[in-house]
Amino acid sequence: MELFENFQKDKLNNAPLADRIRPTKLEDFIGQEKIIAPGKPLRKAIEEDELQSIILWGPPGSGKTTLAKIIAKMTKSYFVSFSAVVSGVPVLRKIIKEAQDRRRYYNKKTILFVDEIHRFNKAQQDAFLPYVEDGTITLIGATTENPSFELIPPLLSRSTVYVLAPLSFEGLQKILKRALQNQEKGLGKYKLKLEPQVLNFIIELAYGDARIALNILEFSVITTQPDHQGLRTITLKIVEEAIQKRCLRYDKTGEEHYNIISALHKSMRDSDPDAALYWVGRMLEAGEDPLYVARRLIRFASEDVGNADPQALPIAVAAMQAVHFLGMPEGNLALTQAATYLACAPKSNALYKGYQLVEEDIKRWGPLPVPLIIRNAPTPLMKDLEYGKGYKYAHDFKDGYIIQEHLPEELKGQKYYFPTERGFEKEIKQRLEILKAKYKCH
Repeated sequence: MELFENFQKDKLNNAPLADRIRPTKLEDFIGQEKIIAPGKPLRKAIEEDELQSIILWGPPGSGKTTLAKIIAKMTKSYFVSFSAVVSGVPVLRKIIKEAQDRRRYYNKKTILFVDEIHRFNKAQQDAFLPYVEDGTITLIGATTENPSFELIPPLLSRSTVYVLAPLSFEGLQKILKRALQNQEKGLGKYKLKLEPQVLNFIIELAYGDARIALNILEFSVITTQPDHQGLRTITLKIVEEAIQKRCLRYDKTGEEHYNIISALHKSMRDSDPDAALYWVGRMLEAGEDPLYVARRLIRFASEDVGNADPQALPIAVAAMQAVHFLGMPEGNLALTQAATYLACAPKSNALYKGYQLVEEDIKRWGPLPVPLIIRNAPTPLMKDLEYGKGYKYAHDFKDGYIIQEHLPEELKGQKYYFPTERGFEKEIKQRLEILKAKYKCH
């Protein structure tokens, strides 16, 4: 017995921080107050051991597995954990048979926790549907995917879906501080000093995922060398190095290849068709893959011309198709036609700059949820969750134009696209300004 206990202890000590400090009581569960706060139906069902089949739907690191394990400790039912990733229907049938025997001979219920339940196809889901229906098992399914699309309707209708949100900034902050203070299972055994912005930085990197936040924190700590007093100082630079991703570099022998690509781009951007024609010729005559040239032209059409000339992209794509159809050397003229057209076209990088702004906001805010008002609601569950409630159909209004917010709440009123005064974008800009002035849209 002592040997087994030591084995379990070693196993826990070797587990990642996120698993070691996973809460075991509802009182310690952080986040998801909308569904698990005192007095909420799910909380009552767990505390009174009257749980019915449920589906926990939420992003990674939001607490689905943790909540299921807390239920396992609180219930008098027999609890079985099952992963749809590593186990299949044969294992499930064995679990069902044991649950039937347990119910028949000991009058004991079985709760079956199925992690990644969306990994089961429709036929596999059918395998345990009858046993959910007759009460042989109480199902707890965990999924990161929309259950309306991933679960069969009969199973969905027999379960209550609870939506878990990404953890808030405050929630992640509490989790990280708890990990730092936990002497037995956390990082409290280390002498640590964190720069003021370290925790905030880790939280920003985690995008609401507790496991990511804890993994970054743990790796930053264990890879930091202590000083002569045993103190580990965790800086922003250390965290950045802990999460960096190595990128493959191009061979230096290919430098001229990229120099010429750069020359082509800048020649077209500066509206020099002669130079553009020359650099395309240099590449093709040197044996460059013509489809690579076509890809660069297509990219340029959106990056440097954009809506200033909406024909630029179709012409670049047509050149690529011509190369496919004709082959070389016949396709070379299609590429040079596209390159000279792009060089002569009016220029705008409004799309490029707009996308950079979008990237910055995505990095800052992470994957913000789509506002309910503009979500589709093709299933009863999604309607119950108020998907699409209050949406106004633009074609029902004068000029086919309606004022309503389409961005997440955190980005309300944000602007990304700023049309220039060049080419067709001038008309686009005027059109938007007229509509905004007419309907007082700000």
